[in-house]
Amino acid sequence: MSDTDSLLPSSRRGLLLDLLRQQGTIRVRDVVAQTGVSAITVRRDIAQLAEEGLLRRVHGGAILLDGADGSGGTGGTAAVGESGSAEAAVEAGPGSASSGSTRSGAPRGHIGMLVPSLDYYWPDVVRTAEHTARAAGMRLVLRGSSYESDDDRQQLMRLVERGVAGIIVAPRLDVPTAAETLAWLDSLDLPVVLVEREGAEEVHRTPLESVETDHVLGARMAVRHLAELGHRRIGLVHTEHSPHSAAIRAGWAAELADLGLPGLGPDGVVQDGVVEVIVPDQKEPTWDGVLNEIPAACRATGTTALLVHADPEAMSVAQHAEEQGLEVPGDLSIVAYDDEVVSLFSPPMTAVRPPRKSVGRAAVELLVARLADPGRPTHRVVITPSLRVRGTSVPPAGGSPEAEPAETG
Repeated sequence: MSDTDSLLPSSRRGLLLDLLRQQGTIRVRDVVAQTGVSAITVRRDIAQLAEEGLLRRVHGGAILLDGADGSGGTGGTAAVGESGSAEAAVEAGPGSASSGSTRSGAPRGHIGMLVPSLDYYWPDVVRTAEHTARAAGMRLVLRGSSYESDDDRQQLMRLVERGVAGIIVAPRLDVPTAAETLAWLDSLDLPVVLVEREGAEEVHRTPLESVETDHVLGARMAVRHLAELGHRRIGLVHTEHSPHSAAIRAGWAAELADLGLPGLGPDGVVQDGVVEVIVPDQKEPTWDGVLNEIPAACRATGTTALLVHADPEAMSVAQHAEEQGLEVPGDLSIVAYDDEVVSLFSPPMTAVRPPRKSVGRAAVELLVARLADPGRPTHRVVITPSLRVRGTSVPPAGGSPEAEPAETG
């Protein structure tokens, strides 16, 4: 404990208010450097003063509330995060003085980014995020996690230790450590933006900023397209561990219900005759076998169309269908979800395409805006995907768009 830590709490908090009156804003790091008070003590004092209505906490520091500076002026000046000047990070180019090293040796104006894969789905997100960061005078520090990882915090802590100005992250939310990881992220004195993850789920009760695709809407668009072609039995194939499967299933079920087509019962369980297949991880030895059973299930139930997440599963379903005598799209229409590689399939597949570039761009823009204005409200950005109609979705054989809806029984 430092000598300043041993001061009476009232004296320390008076010192903080004096600094706020002089500067309009304070950063935890600056207060530590100027006073020798430990960071944890500064944060505790800021929390107490915030409860007393004398200041407002923001990422990395605090600002005075209007009229709280005792001078009749306002204390609404935007504070800057612990990691450095927002103005310098946003306005200065990569070769400017603001891009030099901090005391920890990490360059200023760097954004840490952690994604679960560096091959499938994420390259467009990352590339666009990198270009957007450069345009803002910042650089991206990229780290890859894994869908098999149970805890992202080790990688995230390394980014924090590098002194990044903020973090963009796609954490795993289906593991026991999810709530703890998200609470830890929320405790950081850094801007944090979740990417392709919900920012206010019950699992962590914290409205972190987020950018994500509207996957529910994407699934609804696919089902609506198939229904307009005349399909009345529309099944779903989705992957077990995908963070988007729940939203895609919700959209599929909601659109079927709105159209009066067979789907889920009141208990949320699929009705008899509805094809829903959950596919294991592609690395599992049962993966191909599960997909191989789908064409027979479609034939047995009269299912003429499928929404399939993701691309590898969609292509495998089509191949197994043709091997079993079902023509795609003549006997079975398929809409893939992700559109990474299915445009190269023969025939090119109709697909829902998440706006990956827009997601990467928006994530960086959110973080840069937070650096420039730490006190602004939490933003959650939802971006609409697009439907790319190609060669694997046609009217069903013997059917028409005017066909009567099937009984939902």
